[in-house]
Amino acid sequence: MSFDYDSKISKAVAAVPPSAIRKFFDLANEMQGHVISLSIGEPDFVTPWSIREAAINSIIDGYTHYSPNSGYIDSRKAIADYLMRRYGVSYDYKTEIFITVGGSEGLDLVARALINPGDEVIIVEPCFVAYKATVEFAHGVPVIVETKPENNYKLMPEELEAAITDKTKYVIVGYPNNPTGAIMTLEDWAKIKDVLMRHPDIIVLSDELYCELNYLDGKPSSLTQFAELRDRVVMVNGFSKSYAMTGFRVGYLAGPRELIAPMVKIHQYCIMCAPSTSQLAIIEAAMNADDEVKKMRDEYNHRRRVIVQGLRDAGLDCFTPYGAFYAFPCIKSTGMTSEEFCEKLLLEKHVAIVPGNAFGKCGEGFVRISYAASLEDIKEAMKLVKEFVEEHKG
Repeated sequence: MSFDYDSKISKAVAAVPPSAIRKFFDLANEMQGHVISLSIGEPDFVTPWSIREAAINSIIDGYTHYSPNSGYIDSRKAIADYLMRRYGVSYDYKTEIFITVGGSEGLDLVARALINPGDEVIIVEPCFVAYKATVEFAHGVPVIVETKPENNYKLMPEELEAAITDKTKYVIVGYPNNPTGAIMTLEDWAKIKDVLMRHPDIIVLSDELYCELNYLDGKPSSLTQFAELRDRVVMVNGFSKSYAMTGFRVGYLAGPRELIAPMVKIHQYCIMCAPSTSQLAIIEAAMNADDEVKKMRDEYNHRRRVIVQGLRDAGLDCFTPYGAFYAFPCIKSTGMTSEEFCEKLLLEKHVAIVPGNAFGKCGEGFVRISYAASLEDIKEAMKLVKEFVEEHKG
């Protein structure tokens, strides 16, 4: 008699499907021949040398042991100095900042520290695939607010207001947005702030991993910049996207000490600490890499223009993204679902992208295309997309 493994798996875990992003990444890897992958949100740049050198020197100097649970003091101070310089917001690096294993751990820690079974969490979609999963793993109830292309994928205050109930524990917002590339200005955030001021018990989790990739003015804008919300906004941020440091697996949470402390407790038991080498590398990143980030941002900006024009030349309607490194074109005119479009494009043209419904139901009819790839690959992919769309007209 075979062992019944299914009955032993947590129902909360079993109910969450695997990431569709990884599904198409794996399909592309299994294919024979060259595949142009515009599916993964990973910078194609090598981590700036000064950051790599700092990591190398940390090993040479013997920093190969556990750090304090919250991270090295010097690393947290560098993050606090960065946040003051770029956001104009002050955090106590001793108690209000702690270093995580990437931004993804931060999302998970917030969910586990805050959610009781049945608590509602408002999630603004389309969004990063982990938001809903982390809430469900923690036995929370996701409440979806769908943003729309006609509103430039911004969170509308009246839509947030309508989603709030007496069970709402927190709201997750992620701008610049993955997958749409939408941004929120400080004026946009002020309207959201007004809603939150009417609901003083609601916490905000602000995902700002792409904060440096803003092509409108190059400056971060955030709910953390409103003093009135200072005591109930937790920022999750990191270095993977803007600094091309995905493999370092290092991020951070910043927020009021009363909220940070229980998250550190979970981290203490489950992780111990983020990698020591990575923690020391981010001191260099936070303090001295602004020019390197600007170079990468300028190159992404050039690619952004090329990919948006290429999609429009292919006959696809494409919202103009002003942040992150994604385009989110509409493919409804082809008559295909998002998954059909992506599967056929991969099989017929060897171009890998991600179906929009991976980021929420409102993403159906759209696809996410990453421009964190070489300009040569982007131009070739756009040529192939155009051929594909023309071949499937009608």
